[in-house]
Amino acid sequence: MLHLVADENFSGDIVRGLRRREPTLDVVRVQDVGLSGADDPTILEWAAHAGRVILTHDVTTFTRYAYERVRASMPMPGVFEVSRAVSIGHAIEDILLLAECSLENEWEGQVRYLPLR
Repeated sequence: MLHLVADENFSGDIVRGLRRREPTLDVVRVQDVGLSGADDPTILEWAAHAGRVILTHDVTTFTRYAYERVRASMPMPGVFEVSRAVSIGHAIEDILLLAECSLENEWEGQVRYLPLR
């Protein structure tokens, strides 16, 4: 199962829903690991060292920094860009599907846009 980290502005409702639906899911928030207020490159660096795929709603800057890391041949464990337009339930379903069915390091260097459908 994937290890996840939710960006600071990621929906708390989605994180709580993920934890309720799958209590064994390894998901933390940046606030939980002392990165509250950290910029996107710092979060990407931490996630790379921690081996955690990032959950974010920030398509404007987060994905740009993620692709910059890839171009620079730096580790980038993956980003799941979740549209704010998707329902909470649909987001939870898609994230759980990806978390439970993905192989370790499968999303290295990739940005995946949700919803899946």
